Amino acid sequence: MAPATPLQVFGCRTIVAALLAFGAWWTAGEWADQTDDAMDISSFSVELAGGRSLEVSVSGPQWAPPLILHHGTPSERTQYRPFAEAAAVRGLQFVSYSRPGYGGSSRQPGRAVADCAADTLAIVEQLGAGRFYTAGWSGGGPHALACAALLSDRVLGCATIAGVGPFGAAGLDFLEGMGRENQEEFGAALAGPSQLQAYLERQAKVLAGVTGEQVAAALGDLVSPVDVGALTGDYAAYLATSFRQSVSSGIWGWFDDDLAFTRPWGFALDEVDVPVVVWQGGQDRMVPFAHGQWLATHVPGARPRLLTEEGHLSIAVASFGEILDDLLASCPPIGG
Repeated sequence: MAPATPLQVFGCRTIVAALLAFGAWWTAGEWADQTDDAMDISSFSVELAGGRSLEVSVSGPQWAPPLILHHGTPSERTQYRPFAEAAAVRGLQFVSYSRPGYGGSSRQPGRAVADCAADTLAIVEQLGAGRFYTAGWSGGGPHALACAALLSDRVLGCATIAGVGPFGAAGLDFLEGMGRENQEEFGAALAGPSQLQAYLERQAKVLAGVTGEQVAAALGDLVSPVDVGALTGDYAAYLATSFRQSVSSGIWGWFDDDLAFTRPWGFALDEVDVPVVVWQGGQDRMVPFAHGQWLATHVPGARPRLLTEEGHLSIAVASFGEILDDLLASCPPIGG
């Protein structure tokens, strides 16, 4: 059995208070050392039942509570340095993984969104951690909510960032306001597996060689002006790298994500009983504003952060530190 972590022994509020007190006397140089440590990334595989495995990357202080990030669609575990640094300076271990079928993670055909909870728990157990935070960006949003619903005894707080809502939900027009490429993609998913496979194979050829300079054009009608403005420099290079890696083993992670989004998620939103913050931008053409509005209304106790001037990408690039502050602020009291 793994030794108890400080979070398990002392509880969430005690740890947060200790982190704040600790930070009060750290020097600027020591904070710089902490951010340098954030990108000392360790990577490993988690072996699962049935012979599957997941590729995982971890950065930040080893003693800290984990923040499990569920990536978008398509994407994988590659870490963006400013996000890892933001986690480290807040006393969080930044944990990313590739969902089944992406990068080096084994495929899990027919998976539902809910299936990620068992995979996430396996990662947390291998880290020797007790409770953890979770966040999901875009297609990762439903997966973070799955953890909040199905692992409520372990999840301290959850954030969805431009997260997609459930297909077919009353009061949500899933496709309304999406850019042309998403309309085509989900249209193919609804038409059937063979149509979706053919569509994604064409798109994967574009992403397989995309560069940072090309990524905005590759996203086409999916990016609003504010998102085009975010797609520069290191962030554009990071996103292009993640796109290339996401299809390096084929389309199957992307394929299985799309089918899972058009089917029941495998859990009910009213099962969520941990703090949730819903972040959504009004200039989002990948996951329109209505998705965030719907989730903020239908996830029990969710706190809305509906930013009308932000897009799908810009909202996290501009606000990731604030998103983490919200997670820490949402931490329940000891015994809560």
